[in-house]
Amino acid sequence: MHKVDDLIQKLVAETDILARYGLTAEEYRDALPATIEAMRGSMSASNAGRRRFLLDILEALQQAGLVDSVTKPQYGDDTVYRLAVPGFGHVAIIQKGCPDGTHSSIRWSVPDWARETYLWWLCDSMKAEPGEHVAKGIQRMRSRLLDPADRTVDGVIFHNHLCGTPKRLCPKHDRAVQIGAQLVPPPCVYVTPDSDTQATDLNWDGRQQRVFPGILLSLFGIDEQALPAYVGHVGFQRRSGQVRTTISARFGVGRFTTYRR
Repeated sequence: MHKVDDLIQKLVAETDILARYGLTAEEYRDALPATIEAMRGSMSASNAGRRRFLLDILEALQQAGLVDSVTKPQYGDDTVYRLAVPGFGHVAIIQKGCPDGTHSSIRWSVPDWARETYLWWLCDSMKAEPGEHVAKGIQRMRSRLLDPADRTVDGVIFHNHLCGTPKRLCPKHDRAVQIGAQLVPPPCVYVTPDSDTQATDLNWDGRQQRVFPGILLSLFGIDEQALPAYVGHVGFQRRSGQVRTTISARFGVGRFTTYRR
């Protein structure tokens, strides 16, 4: 942060760089405060849009009778929604940005009240395909998922307002439903394993079961019978002192991709 601040301040003396953009040092100095404020406003609007998209989906779950209530967070370092699920308990949804960032993949905590917890990655970046974004996030958070002393998440979700649009085509478009003003396809959901220091395979074959994925995907008309074809998984395998990772994404019957490293 301090390095970026230092760079911005010192650019005023870099006349050659400024000249490439058609600016004098005086023009740069005069425009800087207003530009920073405009950037802050743009970022705030972007965050508000992401929050609105996620809240629309969570409120749709409530309107459909799939959850009893949705408690909005006090927005801050951890943006956590609390869902009351009939006959089950409370589910925590931790809103994050793109999964390749430290804040979005590592800096989070599981609430004490949550029976299941999910990271929901709302990623606008088009620098990579969704699967690559997810793989980077999982590799960053792997040590937390493997740590038996860490109360970790039960799954991760990759989904935002670009999904299903021409910018980010979705293979699950046939399951899209109208939410607010947008036709929204089902999220990409990945179940993560329970940590076990003795096991050599941790959800390597995707047998780990969770409750919330079925509730979430039922909003999109995916019933219990079809559910396994739409829920991906993250798994680990210990062999000869090494840990391998598998990430499987599922898009419908007979449609899936698997990444292993």
